[in-house]
Amino acid sequence: MARQATGAAQRVAVATESLRDEKFNARRVELAEAALETLGELGFARTSLREIAQNSAFTHGVFHYYFSDKLDLICCCVRHYKAKCVTRYDEVVTTAQSRDELTEGFLAKLAATLRDEARMHRLWYDLRSQAMFEPAFRKDVLEIDKSLEAMIWRIATRYAELGNKKPASSPAALYALFDGLFQSALLRHLANDEKAVPDLLDEVRRLLPTIC
Repeated sequence: MARQATGAAQRVAVATESLRDEKFNARRVELAEAALETLGELGFARTSLREIAQNSAFTHGVFHYYFSDKLDLICCCVRHYKAKCVTRYDEVVTTAQSRDELTEGFLAKLAATLRDEARMHRLWYDLRSQAMFEPAFRKDVLEIDKSLEAMIWRIATRYAELGNKKPASSPAALYALFDGLFQSALLRHLANDEKAVPDLLDEVRRLLPTIC
């Protein structure tokens, strides 16, 4: 009986600890959401925890309680944002019944994210550049890069499948190609180049049949 009571107490303790962790992580995500706008506007180098707090509904002390420093917060922000990004095209990939349908669905979402979420993408490229100098970022950046690579590969393999073909490139090479095109278009878009988005879509529309 004593053993059963001890076992039950241990299970309750584990469940309580798990719930506490879930609540803690949920709060971190909530704070990350609040910080993204400021980070996307100012970037890594020009943003402090205090400045993020001043532009949100949370105090500086709250951010310090849930994040060890600015690096911890920014990693959490970008992981959270990119976790949503990597599923952006999944519905198009799943439902498209032809190469043309997949192309147009993909390009529509590509244009929308470049126009509507430019500051968040800018933050990602900022973080990836910082990872060259800041070891604390590298693990997260490499993991995010792999998830984005897998996202592009899902699109490419489905496009190839709809044409009874196979991709003519490796996942890494294909991702590098699309990422380079997107980053270049993003910079042009941020510089108010009205042709940035149309040029990107035209380029991708031309490229897809040659590599898949």
